[in-house]
Amino acid sequence: MQKVCNLLSVLGFTISTALAVIGVMAYTRVPSMMKLYLSEMKLELTETILKQVPVPEIPEMPQLPTETGPAITSPF
Repeated sequence: MQKVCNLLSVLGFTISTALAVIGVMAYTRVPSMMKLYLSEMKLELTETILKQVPVPEIPEMPQLPTETGPAITSPF
């Protein structure tokens, strides 16, 4: 009976240590993985939207006038 209790205590210690290590690894690694994943998602979404929505051509800007006309008179 003593051997079974010792085996269960060793297994419990091993499992709790493994869970603690996994928790620390997840706490330190998940934020950087999420940033990478989100940046890839944004890039893919942008590319998909740009493929689906046509970009209109910008017409050529008209030339600015070189002269001005007469002043507008006030009706009062």
